[in-house]
Amino acid sequence: MKDYLIIGCGLAGISFAETALKHNKTFTVFTDTSQNSSIVAAGIYNPVIVKRLSMPSGAAAHMDYIKPFYAEIEQRLKVTFDHKIPLYRKFASVEEQNDWFAATDKPGLSAFLSTKIILKHYDYLPSPFGFGEVLHTGYADTALLVDNYKAFLKKNNLLIHESFDYNSLEIHDSYILYKGIMAKNIVFAEGFGIHANPFFSNLPLAGTKGELLLVRAPLLKLDAIVNAGVFILPVGNDLYKVGATYEWTDKTSVPTAAAKAELLQKLNGLITCDYEVMAHYAGIRPTTKDRKALIGTHPKHKRVHLLNGLGTRGVMLGPPMAKQLFDFIEHGIEPDPSVNLSRFMV
Repeated sequence: MKDYLIIGCGLAGISFAETALKHNKTFTVFTDTSQNSSIVAAGIYNPVIVKRLSMPSGAAAHMDYIKPFYAEIEQRLKVTFDHKIPLYRKFASVEEQNDWFAATDKPGLSAFLSTKIILKHYDYLPSPFGFGEVLHTGYADTALLVDNYKAFLKKNNLLIHESFDYNSLEIHDSYILYKGIMAKNIVFAEGFGIHANPFFSNLPLAGTKGELLLVRAPLLKLDAIVNAGVFILPVGNDLYKVGATYEWTDKTSVPTAAAKAELLQKLNGLITCDYEVMAHYAGIRPTTKDRKALIGTHPKHKRVHLLNGLGTRGVMLGPPMAKQLFDFIEHGIEPDPSVNLSRFMV
């Protein structure tokens, strides 16, 4: 008998699989290609909400947790997907500089906001008021992580690549059974695919469409992530990810001309060099109405669990949310009420 069946192999599914692996639990992961938000994500991790100069609850602890978590995966897979890189917020005025300095005195924020104005000159990104630097930032190459983790699972006979058939799931008091595979628990980590899941489809996971561009700009020469209405993320070889848009009504993963035009307009307002659009990506972020994760156990089926709602911060939230869910299943430690799915289950 397996300890777990894990449904989904994006950031949520990988985070739970890795957590189970660390605790010597057995599992099988099911995945298909229906959800792509983890693959197309920029993967930026940043403890600060730059626009509002605030910090989400638990962000500092989450940052501490993900560093060794991802380092261990890199070591085992022999691949580098975690890239430390500064994040600069471009100041548009002296008033924005003053707001930044006021924020550096706030409890919690002081450890993540530099008190020095960065006056670094970029030939093709005018910045007369300089930049504010957010500390301890970087990005995870999520596509590389997902591809290599799937390869690791496949090599170890832990991956089944097929769509999950909910009608074939048998739930018993002490185990679940799926197509001949017996397990103690099942964890659904399907992202926006939750809407096809009869156990959790009533949860308010609305989803937010996001689009980004990959551009080639040989003259730009950025060595930091720049945030100024949109982000510009250098990913090597003169390539940059530019994003992202937020769309609440369109629930398709099809790139749109409107989003592309929006991103190009904002990019053209930031840089003055030529560039070429190499690719255009779109995906549905698994976002909730209160912007909190969704973790916990089905109210009627104690063997059926959920890890979802990671939203725009999947790289930061995946590992610590997986740990909270694992501790709840294995040790009865209740998840934080702010992320416990019971807040919506009545």
